[in-house]
Amino acid sequence: MVGTGSTDLAPSAAVKIFSAGTAGCVADLVTFPLDTAKVRLQIQGESQPLVAGHRYRGVFGTIFTMVKTEGPRSLYSGLVAGLQRQMCFASVRIGLYDTIKELYSGGSKDVGIGTRLLAGCTTGAMAVSFAQPTDVVKVRFQAQVRSSGSGSGTRYAGTIDAYKSIARDEGIRGLWKGCLPNITRNAIVNCSELVTYDIIKELILKHDIMTDNMPCHFTAAFAAGFCTTIVASPVDVVKTRYMNSTPGQYKGAINCAFTMLIKEGPTAFYKGFVPSYLRLGSWNIVMFVSYEQIKRAVVRAKNI
Repeated sequence: MVGTGSTDLAPSAAVKIFSAGTAGCVADLVTFPLDTAKVRLQIQGESQPLVAGHRYRGVFGTIFTMVKTEGPRSLYSGLVAGLQRQMCFASVRIGLYDTIKELYSGGSKDVGIGTRLLAGCTTGAMAVSFAQPTDVVKVRFQAQVRSSGSGSGTRYAGTIDAYKSIARDEGIRGLWKGCLPNITRNAIVNCSELVTYDIIKELILKHDIMTDNMPCHFTAAFAAGFCTTIVASPVDVVKTRYMNSTPGQYKGAINCAFTMLIKEGPTAFYKGFVPSYLRLGSWNIVMFVSYEQIKRAVVRAKNI
């Protein structure tokens, strides 16, 4: 990311990778209930037994219904897999972004938007290749409905059981289910998120609107979250539906998208838009602000 404080030394790639993974975990801890609500709204309409009898209306209505019928812990179902995902995922797609951008630009300081987009696509695809199993397990846990105060009606006993069960019942390929739409989704998300953040932060610093501190990071992250939600929501819904599907329910991601279009209409691709925006917007703010602060703290600690 552009611009470090004048008194700060440039962080190494290892520092960026560690800082991004840690910041991703912090952001997930804060925004996970919103992400779970988003998943529930996205799969609504599939007529699956696990969600039968529960009609979700809006992000806060979904959260209220989940707390009432399943207990508060349901909002954090899949959190362990979510944290595992961020340590693999955010560390690669965000932590390696500057390195890949410099590689493509040949070290030039004048980096065009095409190079930034290519770097975002590259790190997004790389991250999915590493983190896809954790994403599949996270979505499965978020989608399953529990009876309040018990574990009845759940598909998996725990995170490790989920990995084992999916590999046993669906094969190793089951852990990479939805990998192609996820690569597509995260290439789009990475480009929208990182490139928007990168450019807006650069413009703010270039025109001396703010200094390279928290208000600048907050503003750039807020804008990045809004742009990302608009662009990525359709692919995100298809990804969630496909990864949560039972074997044979869809022939592939394209069939999943076509089925949604025929049965539910175009608006199905923007199901869960409000929680997606609330989640992505807040996630971006917490993640980027945390990332910048952790990165600087680690650099300073190394040089004490």
